[in-house]
Amino acid sequence: MTTAISLVHRLHQHRAWVNQNLLAAAAQLNDEQLRRPFAIGQGSVWKSLTHMYAAEYVWLAALQGNENALAPGDVPGQLPGNQQGEDALRTLDELRQKWSALEKRWADDLAAHAPESLDELVYRFSASFGERFSCRRSDVLLHVCAHAQYTTAQVVNMLRHLGVEKLPSTMLMALARQEAKQQQP
Repeated sequence: MTTAISLVHRLHQHRAWVNQNLLAAAAQLNDEQLRRPFAIGQGSVWKSLTHMYAAEYVWLAALQGNENALAPGDVPGQLPGNQQGEDALRTLDELRQKWSALEKRWADDLAAHAPESLDELVYRFSASFGERFSCRRSDVLLHVCAHAQYTTAQVVNMLRHLGVEKLPSTMLMALARQEAKQQQP
């Protein structure tokens, strides 16, 4: 039986799968292409990927009770993924390793959610707006996936402009078809 919590899990499974596909596509780029400026997204493939990672990092922290979290390397008062500090990610391999570890933490956290936890309040301090706010856990869980999908579209557009011929699969139906093929005898 499909439940709200199972749908949330599925969306996060899809998010994690897309992240892996984006990293694989980005691995085809040289450093100049990875960091080439674009007038969309966060301004480059690199900045958009680190922004996605950082957003997932800070929202998981909020879900776990740390409303003031910053991703390693982020600058206080700026959007997640503005990596400038000494802990900033420098290479795609570093990002891949950190994101893989973060994804494990997400999986563990998601496994611990009971359906009734979806209505609990989560608190976050927004440096952008200079205020503390609350929202339902379900809204945070859905927001993380919607934010990832939105930013994914921007990254795919940048990859297209960089001439990547085989763009990464990003649609939920592509994941479903892949899974169905793997289950066939």
